[in-house]
Order: sequence, then structure tokens, then C-alpha cells
Amino acid sequence: MAKVFKFGGASMKDVESIKNVGKILQNYASEELVIVFSAMGKVTNMLEDVVEDYVKNTGESESSLQKVKDFHAEIINALFAKEHAIFDEVNNLFVEIEWVLEEDPNQDYAYDYDQIVSIGEFLSTRIMSAYLHQIGFENTWLDARDLIRTDNSYRNAKVDWETTTTFIKNTIKDKHSITQGFIGCTSENFTSTLGREGSDFTAAILAYSLNAKQVVVWKDVPGLMNADPKHFADAQLLNKISFDEAIELAFFGAKVIHPKTIQPLKKKQISLQIKSFLNPEDKGSEIAEGLETHPEIPSFIAKENQVLISIADENLAFIVETHMSQIFSILAKHRVSVNLMQNSAVSFSICVDNDSHKIPQLVEDLKGFFKVFCDENLSLFTVRHYTDESIQLFLQDKEIVLEQKSANTMQLVAR
Repeated sequence: MAKVFKFGGASMKDVESIKNVGKILQNYASEELVIVFSAMGKVTNMLEDVVEDYVKNTGESESSLQKVKDFHAEIINALFAKEHAIFDEVNNLFVEIEWVLEEDPNQDYAYDYDQIVSIGEFLSTRIMSAYLHQIGFENTWLDARDLIRTDNSYRNAKVDWETTTTFIKNTIKDKHSITQGFIGCTSENFTSTLGREGSDFTAAILAYSLNAKQVVVWKDVPGLMNADPKHFADAQLLNKISFDEAIELAFFGAKVIHPKTIQPLKKKQISLQIKSFLNPEDKGSEIAEGLETHPEIPSFIAKENQVLISIADENLAFIVETHMSQIFSILAKHRVSVNLMQNSAVSFSICVDNDSHKIPQLVEDLKGFFKVFCDENLSLFTVRHYTDESIQLFLQDKEIVLEQKSANTMQLVAR
């Protein structure tokens, strides 16, 4: 039975990092592996800048793209001899972006986004496959578009599980296969993506379809922490955690796991291990069915760049079922997910990610039927298994805009 490994951009941010990934994989050379790579370093962010410049016609798209080219050129110049085929392969991928930039932007921003940003994963996997061959780690490069079939909900495509499972079973045959995270393909053969940070989900899709032994996600942290170490100096490692608790944490925004990742693994009872590529010998965190969370401590999650949208009837009438149906229909139309909601006698409030390409039009549509007020530049904080002490710690220096509590979870919208 194969294992599925996933390496994120931080594991390939420079030449030394790439060599480190090579060493890790050589330790598992005897095992059957399917390896998923994200785009290198901050390349996804850089390609998003290219998309922004392109659709806004700023005249800067070519210079933004040049930064992406320079980043990859530095890496391949350090890793490969000048006559290596990788130079042509990388150049051909950049030509694909240049073809897009020569045309006028599509009416659908999400479509343009997927065609351009997806190239980051093709670049990383071509480079990693070539480098691994060079150090003696034989592998087969596979195009994720031949494996994962989706609908055409660009930037957040839904997986056609039956077709995808068939494709994966029929295509993955070799001992070591390498493919792209985050990417799928529509029935019309257009590139789609599975949502930001969707490479973990790709690993889960592959594991589900292959009935894999295990998924290992390699991160720049020791494992699943009870808080983001970048924001919480005393964050602690959770050694063991159940699927259900992991789903809760992912739903509330824990960055180490993509929200869609856990469900397919839970269905097939495939354990997920989160390990550090900086300290690969450490055990990391294990996520599996029926595990008791250890240690039993509160978990803290922060989601930034939030907007609180408060919706009221023009006549200050109760927000009745027909209003709710209308609101959620508009949310669905704009593909906006709700992170928190609260209903009162005269208004309904939702906290959502402040996506500059979705929220302005969403608000405009809501204003056609309701009074709408937006409060921006907010953060959404979630505490799982809170204690009085943890709440006091969390409330320090925060201006609370909205608060919700249940038996196990407290959420705050705050400045």
C-alpha cells in the first residue's frame, strides 16, 4: 500500500530547502510513494500579483511575472547543468502564462486566476522531479489534470469523486509518482483549482482513491499545534488528535490543515501524520479515528482580514425564514463561505473573509433587498476547549465587536 506525502511551498523556498526534501525522500526510497508538491516558496502569492495586474490592466503584469521567472532561474541555475532539459521545460511553462497575458482578461476573474496561478505547481513539480532523478531517486511525473476531475467552480472546484477515483487508479502505477497539489481539470479540459491551500486536499483525494496506508504532510512546524507559533509564543504540539476534532479545528481556520482534507481520510480510516521537514526524525502529530487529544489544552485559532456584514430589513421587521433564504441564496451566488453568523430580532450578521473580488458585489446585491452595514479590518478568534484563564488571555488588548459561546467553543470578532 502506498503512502502519500505532501510538501508545501516553505519546504522548497530555496536551493538548500530543495536539497533537504531530496534527503528526506531518499530515506523512504524503498517505499511506494505518491508525492504532492505545492508551488515553491511564495510563488502562489507572486502569481496572484500577476493575475491582479493582468485583470486590472495596470501594465505591470510582465514585470510581476519577471519576478517569478527570476526566482525559478536562481534555483535551477544552482541545481542543474546548463544543458539540462529542465531549462526548456520551465521556459515552456512561462510561455503558457505569456499566452494568457496576450489576450484580454476573461469576464470570470476566477477562471483567469486558475489558468495563471496553477502554473506554480507545474513549475515546482517539474523542477523537483528533475532534481530527484539527478540524485538517484527515480520517479514518474504526472499531470494532476489527468487525475482529478472537477466541475467549473474556478478557485474552489468541486471534485467528481467517481471519475477522479477511476482516473487515479488507472494512472498511478509506478513506485514513486510525483504530481501537483491544488489542481484539477474540468470536463471541458480547462485547469481548475481546489481552493487556497488545496494541496493537502489533493493528498487526501489521492489517498482516498488509492486506499493508501497513510498521508504525511510535511510542514515547517513540529506538527499540529494548539496555536499558530507565529502569533503565540508558547504554542504547544498536539501529539494525537481525533479526526472529528481535527475537522472542527480546520473548519474554524487552523492553518496547518485544509478544511476539506480530513473528511475523505475519515471515510477510509486513513491516518494523517503532520511532520516537520526541519526535524524529520521527530514523530510530529498523528490524526486518526478515536484518538483522545493529547495534551488536553485549549486550541487558539486566528483568522485575519475579516469583514462583519450586518443585514437588516428596511422596515426593521424580524429576519424571518424568507429573508434567510434570500441571504443564503446571494451568498451561494457569489461563492462566499460564512465563518460565523448571529441572528437577532431585527438583524442578521455574518463574518466572512474579505475577498476583494467577491465581497463588494455581494454587498451590492444584498443592498438591493436589505439595509447593509460593513465593519472591515477585523479578526476572528476561536478558542476550542476554552477555560476561564484562556478566555482572559485571549481578551487582552482586544476591542470585541461580536462574541459567541457554545459548550466547547468560543468565538470573538475583534479589532
